[in-house]
Amino acid sequence: MKRITAHHDTGAKIQRAAAKSTRRLVSNYPHPLIAREGWPFIAIAIAVAFALSLTSLWFAALLAWLAVLFVVQFFRDPPRTVPQQSNAVLSPADGRIVSVGKVRDPYLERDALKVSVFMNVFNAHSNRSPVDGVVANTWYHEGGFVNASLDKASIDNERNALHLRTSAGADVTCVQVAGLIARRILCYVKTGEHLKRGQRYGFIRFGSRLDVYLPPNATPRAAVGDRVYATESILAELH
Repeated sequence: MKRITAHHDTGAKIQRAAAKSTRRLVSNYPHPLIAREGWPFIAIAIAVAFALSLTSLWFAALLAWLAVLFVVQFFRDPPRTVPQQSNAVLSPADGRIVSVGKVRDPYLERDALKVSVFMNVFNAHSNRSPVDGVVANTWYHEGGFVNASLDKASIDNERNALHLRTSAGADVTCVQVAGLIARRILCYVKTGEHLKRGQRYGFIRFGSRLDVYLPPNATPRAAVGDRVYATESILAELH
């Protein structure tokens, strides 16, 4: 198993990195409605559909244009409104809650409240920060690609984790988990950078899962089966 661990940074160095990273991420990604990760896939799908439309293979052309619609909807990336509640932990992804409960956080080695969001292929797949905080640490683990709706995906699948520390000192672990079809986890932040609540920081292609580990005294505000939306839905409250 491969593991990549970043070092902790403190003081003025973190503050300078935070300001720099916030400016970079905001200026580079002003919500174009269709995620930049999808532009090559959409271009290829349109080219194939257009080419088939010039032939007598009308049924294949129809399927190709339906595929274009599917790819466009998968890579949609709408702007979201951030709730004003300062202690709220926001959903990092669109999807359905598949797990809420007390567990052991395997990254910070502590007791924690875990909330898991499963994304199917019809959900928007941009990943957003659940809290305001500095990236204190990161981990990457190679792994398999079992169904991301299963609990064992949290420890068996390929995954990338962020340790976020809020200004109040709360520790939040946010984990991108690959799924049965998903084969590509994208994360654009590093140790020492600062994330604002709802800020876009990554993407997972074609179905996956986000696990959020919170302090054990956090109060859950979502239940198994709930549909949630990145940034706009509140998963829990910190104390």
